[in-house]
Amino acid sequence: MSESGIRVSELAVEAGLEWRGASDPLIRGVGTITAAGPDQLTFLANKTYRRHLATTRAGLVILGEDAAVDCPVPCIVAPDPYVTYARLAARFAGGGAVAPGVHPSAVVEAGAEVDPAAAIGPLAVVEAGTRIGAGTVIGPGACVGPDVVIGRDCRIEARVTLCAGVRIGDRVIIHPGAVIGADGFGLAFAEAGWIKVPQLGGVRIGDDCEIGANTTVDRGALEDTVLEEDVRLDNQIQIAHNVRIGAHTAMAGCSAVAGSASIGRHCLIGGGAGIIGHIEIADRVTITAMTLVTHSIREPGEYSSGTPLQSNRDWRRNAVRLRQLDDLAKTVARLKKER
Repeated sequence: MSESGIRVSELAVEAGLEWRGASDPLIRGVGTITAAGPDQLTFLANKTYRRHLATTRAGLVILGEDAAVDCPVPCIVAPDPYVTYARLAARFAGGGAVAPGVHPSAVVEAGAEVDPAAAIGPLAVVEAGTRIGAGTVIGPGACVGPDVVIGRDCRIEARVTLCAGVRIGDRVIIHPGAVIGADGFGLAFAEAGWIKVPQLGGVRIGDDCEIGANTTVDRGALEDTVLEEDVRLDNQIQIAHNVRIGAHTAMAGCSAVAGSASIGRHCLIGGGAGIIGHIEIADRVTITAMTLVTHSIREPGEYSSGTPLQSNRDWRRNAVRLRQLDDLAKTVARLKKER
């Protein structure tokens, strides 16, 4: 890509896809289908936005074959426009390469191994016994505890805390404020009060994972808490001790998983969902937003709970009826017996 941008034709070659149009403009950035200008690319993946295609001023639209005939500007025809957009838009994301080395204000303890091609930011702390791979960036104010292992080309952003013994694969992104490897919520109650159960396991995070801002992943009580490869966690998620999350699973913000639950591969967990402990969820399960999962799920599919939005008047009326369900069920059972 030149300093002035990249041609639509070059982007099409990069994507390995067909492009159509009467011109071949330079693309310098990205935008929405309604706001993008002549030097920006956008995409059309949701039919809701099809009505905006005729008036878009974008320099390039990534779309499906069905919409290409109506596109007034150059377009790239893709089988999955959103995936293609994600790949091409990455080159415009900014935040270029960081110069390797250790900032003068950072603290790297004796016995830590930092690859010369890694970068340690201002006020970061790297404790003894830790190993950091080539191309990895440790952001400002991040704290990397003892005996942590971080692979290659990771981004540990500002104020992330990695507690003792955490293991992180390659190309992992951890966003600001996340805490990985804090003690799980392990308590035993005696007559005199609570006794803390030692949390002696660790956390293992596979390659290509991403963990959102202020998300917490607790260390295991005995065995490790495990995120397999390409797990994606949104912001403000709680993963309790000894949880296992299968590869390619994604969880939306404010969801929570209690201790020793096991989630399969290729699962989607909606925002605000809760999963109780010591249960298993099969591969390719979708849990919709605000669902409470109280038992194991053995078959793939989509699962929901909770009450959909309705007017307050209807909700209050239905809440009264909900309290009457037990009496209603008993009445129906009695009437069946009397028949």
